[in-house]
Amino acid sequence: MVKLDPTQLKDWEIALAAEDDMKKVTEIAGSLGIEERELFPYGHYVGKLDYMRILDRLEEKPNGKYVEVTAITPTPLGEGKTTTTMGIVEGLGKIGKSVMGAIRQPSGGPTFNIKGSAAGGGLAQCIPLADFSLGLTGDIDAITNAHNLAMVALTSRLQHEFNYGDKTLAKKNLKRLDINPRNIAIGWAMDFSAQALREITIGIGSHMDGFMMKSGFQITVSSEIMAILAVARDLADMRRRMGRIVVAYDKRGRPVTTGDLEVDGAMTAIMAKAINPNLMQTIEGQPVLVHAGPFANIAIGQSSIIADRLGLKLADYHVTESGFGADIGFEKFWNLKCRFSGLRPHCSVIVCTVRALKMHGGGPKVTPGKPLDPVYKEPNVALVEKGIENLLAHVETVKKSGIAPVVCINHFYTDTDEEIKVIRRAAEAAGARVAVSLHWLKGGEGAVELANAVVDACEEERPFSFLYGEETPAKERIELIAREVYGADGVSYSSEAEAKLKVAGEDPEMQKLGICMVKTHLSLSHDPTIKGRPKGWTLPIRDVQAYMGAGFLVPIAGDIKLMPGTASDPAFRRIDVDVKTGKVKGLF
Repeated sequence: MVKLDPTQLKDWEIALAAEDDMKKVTEIAGSLGIEERELFPYGHYVGKLDYMRILDRLEEKPNGKYVEVTAITPTPLGEGKTTTTMGIVEGLGKIGKSVMGAIRQPSGGPTFNIKGSAAGGGLAQCIPLADFSLGLTGDIDAITNAHNLAMVALTSRLQHEFNYGDKTLAKKNLKRLDINPRNIAIGWAMDFSAQALREITIGIGSHMDGFMMKSGFQITVSSEIMAILAVARDLADMRRRMGRIVVAYDKRGRPVTTGDLEVDGAMTAIMAKAINPNLMQTIEGQPVLVHAGPFANIAIGQSSIIADRLGLKLADYHVTESGFGADIGFEKFWNLKCRFSGLRPHCSVIVCTVRALKMHGGGPKVTPGKPLDPVYKEPNVALVEKGIENLLAHVETVKKSGIAPVVCINHFYTDTDEEIKVIRRAAEAAGARVAVSLHWLKGGEGAVELANAVVDACEEERPFSFLYGEETPAKERIELIAREVYGADGVSYSSEAEAKLKVAGEDPEMQKLGICMVKTHLSLSHDPTIKGRPKGWTLPIRDVQAYMGAGFLVPIAGDIKLMPGTASDPAFRRIDVDVKTGKVKGLF
């Protein structure tokens, strides 16, 4: 492959150039020992894996080492977590290890908005970029359709129950569910950032045009069905979970589920292919599984359990990615994903940057789409020292689980040796291994120090434990997360949240649910403007949703919304197609 210079080329230009030397997906699969019937090719360079056949065949094979990647509280620009995940995979490949990665499929919302795609960057990317960024094999489309089919079933049942008497319903073999139109649990789904659709009115017209009521959209990756894809162990587990999704409540306050609407089988049919993970590759040709979705601030935000089970059987080291910082992405990996999967990781890599630590130390506001203040490109050891408290909070969170922490300093060319030394000294004093990585600039060669630190951490034996037990009441779980992970003094609840938690406490099924917090990723607190390591604050819970299918209670902190908005200068303005080659340009 021609030597590519990330300082002179944009990420999408690097990806396009690297794609000229891609391995075919059949070659990638062959290198993993995957049999022909276990691979479903989608073109030459992407495929799906028949997870059931592979896991059945490799049932007796020991699992490899399990590596999780998280981060400190990021700037709004992100600190290169996916880039680092790809860098670790490339670095482990460079030192001769059998390795596989697992990352999440990007949402169309950020891809066409400000943040862009999530393939990594520089010489540490997942390719082919256009396939990865623009729908891949249709998993997110399947989730959108399955979710909206549930809404079709709900709204049509409302209309028919309103228009028909019990005798007419009985003739149609329908039981009156007595749905309360003022207590609907879900809305519609779309995988774009569309703030205009957050609140809408549907059913306007005659009685033949549906039941008129308030509704709205959420971004697809926040759908409970995406969470089910992330946590399901197999198709049977997915089918069971799909019938437990609460779509509304009846007039007595009892839940109405997709099973009650008899739509759960059709929803699972839509998802039957999506449950198979997608096989891709790094720029350097190592295998990468892409499965489930992003947004740990409003969803579970994890690569799937199925992908991790596959990776641990197919390689000696499996590197999986969690969303955003350790306060939300790692916490959900630790207390939800590991509980559901039964898998225990060997180490967690915490990505940090000098840039983010300067912001947490009191640096100027970082705004996507606007030039960085010069302070972020000039030496300033004092700002870094002040911001290190944020890094230490995340190191402490990982250590509470018993997992070995490795701090990865994702090196930018403007970083100085003095700034790096300050971070290394503080992180090592806190009990973490530290590695400086130049994977963005040099690919696997630049990640050798990081790869060796990961290998070393994976050899350390530590006792693993969850933050809370299965019998811990929901309010106590919320308060443990708030105090032990976020650093809050306590939790306050709206009257609505209190009422819902009271119901959960009286329901034996709901008492078993894990806690999947919805909270901003831009602060350890609920307020995205508060940086560093906030002290003396209370976490406000304004609502609680029940994701019975996924197995979560979802407390919503602060003013965060399940449908993001599109900014004034979105990425779609720069995305186009080269009409001569048919290749997509402008993705980032």
